Amino acid sequence: MSDTRVGVTDEASDEARLGRRTVLRGVAVGGVGVAGLAAACGSDDDSSDSSDDSGGETTESSEPSEPSGGGGGGEPLGPTSEVPVGGGMVYTDQEVVVTQPAAGDYKGFTAICTHQGCTVGEVADGTINCPCHGSMYSIEDGSVVGGPAPAPLDPVNISVDGQDIVLT
Repeated sequence: MSDTRVGVTDEASDEARLGRRTVLRGVAVGGVGVAGLAAACGSDDDSSDSSDDSGGETTESSEPSEPSGGGGGGEPLGPTSEVPVGGGMVYTDQEVVVTQPAAGDYKGFTAICTHQGCTVGEVADGTINCPCHGSMYSIEDGSVVGGPAPAPLDPVNISVDGQDIVLT
């Protein structure tokens, strides 16, 4: 078969087809990548399974965490001195945020925003804040206080072991 388009040589036609194929291949691969990214960043209503990228497990619970005078045995997050009263600390490696709404009252929550799966960035002015789209959560109970987040942050079991905060 010959190319019936006016002014297009066989060589130019081959280059045009190759260009379209390359573009279509790129779109197909990009579309798969975007779909995979959207799935990875979407909120997961079944939050019973959680682990960080380093392979360590993060234990989540539907019950709010309560500080204990000892016990331990879990993964250490950091010293209690890192968590200011009325504020908190984000432990990105463990995907956990720890707050201290009142002196000696430590709370643990997942650090993954329920809007699109970003890691929360800071705790300031009584809220846990997500830098991606502005979602804000209460340091007291993880409830949504602003932004597009559809659900509160899930509680994470933590305890105080001496001067350290640990995952339990």
